[in-house]
Amino acid sequence: MSVAPYSSVDPALYPHGIPAGSGTSAMSWSAILAGAVGAIAITLTLLALGSAFGLASISPWPGLGAKASTFAIGTGIWLIVTQWVSALTGGYLAGRLRTRWTGLHTDEVFFRDTAHGFLTWATATFILAIVAVVAGALMDSAAPDTTVVVTREAADAARKVGAAFAGFTALSLILGAFIASAAGAVGGRLRDMHP
Repeated sequence: MSVAPYSSVDPALYPHGIPAGSGTSAMSWSAILAGAVGAIAITLTLLALGSAFGLASISPWPGLGAKASTFAIGTGIWLIVTQWVSALTGGYLAGRLRTRWTGLHTDEVFFRDTAHGFLTWATATFILAIVAVVAGALMDSAAPDTTVVVTREAADAARKVGAAFAGFTALSLILGAFIASAAGAVGGRLRDMHP
């Protein structure tokens, strides 16, 4: 029993064979980078807006403004919303801006569009992570204030807020990857509906 090589195509899926120009890349990196730039711009804009809301809700005076736990939950929700909106925008842009593929099965087109959305999210996340690491390194290089005394209760409260913040960040990243992938598929489908 002979097995068909991987380079041959199923005639049921591709009745006319593969077109002559099929040797091009499956990825449109210009569309992915454009989507990533759009996602980063939306992220920075929404983070600035969230900072304005957060600074308006807290007070330097004891007993006034939002409690730390309320502030952490609000921050987490805002991060999730920011991730949703920026991932949706970036993935959709990548799907709509890619070049049209001809002669491919609809499942392959769907996969490529989904991959464009995912890679847009991954590229934007990678760039923002680099910026965050560099900013953290620059802040650590400043001389620490040694006059601050930290109590055990304050350290425990900071640990709890940090754990909640990390959980919200992870959840927003997972949801962002899914939303960007789905938005890339929707954007690519709409791209193929218009010549």
